[in-house]
Amino acid sequence: MEKIKLFTIGFAKKSAERFFALLSEAGVQRVLDIRLNNVSQLAGFTKRDDLRYFLRALGGMDYLHLPELAPTKELLDEYRKNGQDWSAYEKAFLDLVSRRRIEDRVSEDLLDRACLLCSEETPDRCHRRLVAEYLLNALGNIEIIHLL
Repeated sequence: MEKIKLFTIGFAKKSAERFFALLSEAGVQRVLDIRLNNVSQLAGFTKRDDLRYFLRALGGMDYLHLPELAPTKELLDEYRKNGQDWSAYEKAFLDLVSRRRIEDRVSEDLLDRACLLCSEETPDRCHRRLVAEYLLNALGNIEIIHLL
């Protein structure tokens, strides 16, 4: 059985040209937006409706918002605003996705050639990496590819 290819990408510090080229060159078929807030003014070209249009028009890709794969506002605030250390955030987030049983909410077909989208520039301190690794541990048979 061939491995599921699951990509991740963050849009911070990327031009629209670079962002869409990375997705297209990787062969991504759908973007799974796992941000809590996908209409923020800070999102620029990745605001929900614009992103859905650009993905379809520029790369023939689908778009799906999956807030159940995002942290809660309280968890995010504790980390970003109150200075919670990364290891505590990581543990709390992994507990959250485990309680949500996210592995039961996404099919292997949905994940294959999909790309988890968040804002962070790199995956090392981003929940998209945690989601991808959680799914790998829960489902197996996943190859994680971070688009940088």
